[in-house]
Amino acid sequence: MLLTLTVGSIVAQTPADRVNLFVGTTNFGATNPGAVLPNGMMSVVPFNVMGSGENLFDKDSRWWSAPYEYHNRFFTGFAHGSLSGVGCPESGALLTMATTGDLEVDYHRYGSDYTEEDARPGYYALSLARYGIRAEATATLRTSVERYTFPAGRGHILLNVGEGLTNESGGWIRKVGEQEIEGMKLLGTFCYNAQAVFPVYFVMKVSKRPDKAGFWKRQPAKTGVEAQWDPHDGAYKVYTSYGREMAGDDLGYRFSFEGLAEGEQVEVRMALSYVSCENARLNLESEQPSDMDFARIAEEARRRWNEDLGRIRVEGGSEEQQSVFYTALYHTLIHPGVLNDVNGEYPLMEGDGVGVTTGTRYTVFSLWDTYRNLHQLMTLVYPERQSDMIRSMVDMSKEWGWLPKWELFGRETFTMEGDPAIPVIVDSYLKGIRDFDIEAAYRAMLRSATTPGRHNPMRPDVDPYIEKGYIPLGFYSGDLSGDNSVSHALEYYAADHALSLLASELGRRDEAEMFRKRSLGYRHYYDPEVGTLRPITPEGKFLSPFDPRQGENFEPVPGFHEGSAWNYTFYVPHDVEGLVRLMGGSRRFVEKLQMVFDQGLYDPANEPDIAYPYLFSRFRGEEWRTQREVRRLLDKHFTTRPDGIPGNDDTGTMSAWAVFSMMGFYPDCPGEPYYTLTAPVFDRVEIATDRGPLSIECRKSSPDARYIGRMTLGGRPLKRYRLSHEELLKGGKLTFELQNLNK
Repeated sequence: MLLTLTVGSIVAQTPADRVNLFVGTTNFGATNPGAVLPNGMMSVVPFNVMGSGENLFDKDSRWWSAPYEYHNRFFTGFAHGSLSGVGCPESGALLTMATTGDLEVDYHRYGSDYTEEDARPGYYALSLARYGIRAEATATLRTSVERYTFPAGRGHILLNVGEGLTNESGGWIRKVGEQEIEGMKLLGTFCYNAQAVFPVYFVMKVSKRPDKAGFWKRQPAKTGVEAQWDPHDGAYKVYTSYGREMAGDDLGYRFSFEGLAEGEQVEVRMALSYVSCENARLNLESEQPSDMDFARIAEEARRRWNEDLGRIRVEGGSEEQQSVFYTALYHTLIHPGVLNDVNGEYPLMEGDGVGVTTGTRYTVFSLWDTYRNLHQLMTLVYPERQSDMIRSMVDMSKEWGWLPKWELFGRETFTMEGDPAIPVIVDSYLKGIRDFDIEAAYRAMLRSATTPGRHNPMRPDVDPYIEKGYIPLGFYSGDLSGDNSVSHALEYYAADHALSLLASELGRRDEAEMFRKRSLGYRHYYDPEVGTLRPITPEGKFLSPFDPRQGENFEPVPGFHEGSAWNYTFYVPHDVEGLVRLMGGSRRFVEKLQMVFDQGLYDPANEPDIAYPYLFSRFRGEEWRTQREVRRLLDKHFTTRPDGIPGNDDTGTMSAWAVFSMMGFYPDCPGEPYYTLTAPVFDRVEIATDRGPLSIECRKSSPDARYIGRMTLGGRPLKRYRLSHEELLKGGKLTFELQNLNK
């Protein structure tokens, strides 16, 4: 069905053919092989983190943050509307399952082992060993279709509204017709935020008229009164003569078919909306007209992926490297995703109302992660999408007063720290994306940067930051051992530097100077005795005792979040020169930075030190270290294996690092429109930009040459390893000549 392009006797692979959807599905990568469109609202994902007996992978027995784990083999349904590469469990609900034989509605009992997985962009399939059913799934932007091929006999289609990854419970189902139901599932409480709750509405249709249909619901524990239903159903009651609507914490609906022929197919079509069932139905009717069958929808999904992935074309390198690259690019194009329905309606930010957009409203802004590189990739390659993403963020500030930090379906989860929307917006504005309300954006930035902490949800510990230039331990949390004060402050410094650049661009000189001065407060934390940043006590002294390596394994550590002092000390990308002076000069800086890599202190699986390899290129004669470390990291941590991402993909951030690094340049400072160059992996890269094609060519003195000997931009010799966005696009063609280096 999904074939490569054939030209004469030559079969040419398309970008989609190079994507391996199983990369990142273990080792806490939290990606999945489900069917989704670029930045789609709908995703159809195999759910295998609930099991029974030897297959017990109960989602509540550990911190599952994805509906699928590569080594698990107990399928309990397709989840609709799942997240990819996140660190907390959420969504992954509305589970559809096909079974045969006698009806069973307990997921512990109806789940099945599976074989023959097949996953490609926009398409997923498996065979249910227990039932002999072939299950396939594909998607449009807001809807999905599943196709189940049954053996002869009795079969069932089940919808489980009770289970899922979400920490919330509750929902309802209404029968609309013999082959159609609609309903709502409550989702939310992402990363312990009990108030970040939202509903997802759905409409579901089956292609065949059932012989029987109806609800089931989990029952409470017996209280001494004998139950009036079949005890073989365990804790679930199947309703056989009631067919209107039902609500509860753990309920479902079944369509049952008698006398299915061998190989007979039943299709399930579902649509989502975060506004209403009426909008879900409108989404379904608009995106799946009557002449669109499963095969056409799957082929259209493949076309969409090839179109988006094809904006970057690579030549050369190994087959594995091309697969790593296009898989990473694929992962960068999942989030943020579309939130509005086809009629433009979407849930207002932090409110109960409904808004209307004439463009695209986006959601799932994991900004502590993505502000570092993913949005820079969007700006370069998908600027029309990035423009809508910025408008979405600015409109959120108009709706509830603040720019997003970690927004999820119209709710702010307040996950992680900092003020990360500021660098994203500033970066795009300075690169020429300006079709949004910059004055409203700037007002929102000022609000979070200057509002006192007691009234400031974005920077609740901003008061000492403004007064002293740093945040002492325990100021906000009251707990010195689990405090993240240094991490918070470093994020504020980065945001305020970006804000100073925007203020300068807008002609606000006094504010630009104020925020630039604030951004240099990191100097308070530098302790020359240990050579790292060091937390400061409420008394204004360095924390003692202090171990700069504490936190390497994500254990709680005073001052730092998800890392050690070594993971944060070099995160001053906006004032590298100032940090160099604090450390005693460039030679000492380079030696210390190299020690971080040599002693395994660099963490490739998290964000704070993600740009460390590119710092070497700030020093003449040391650029080769960037080229060496980047290639080492790519070769070791980014592969085509299921664990081929070094850790949680963080909604595409880790993948964006690989995409940029393999092309030969990286956005080194969030908010600054600059890139640092490194040796590309491929012989040729061509990027379709809104300014025309950008070409990167690589010529090697030998097959194993990895170090830059000479560069040209636009045909002119290039000596600098740091280029502005404007210089790169205006040059049009960047050429590297690589050589061997005896180091």
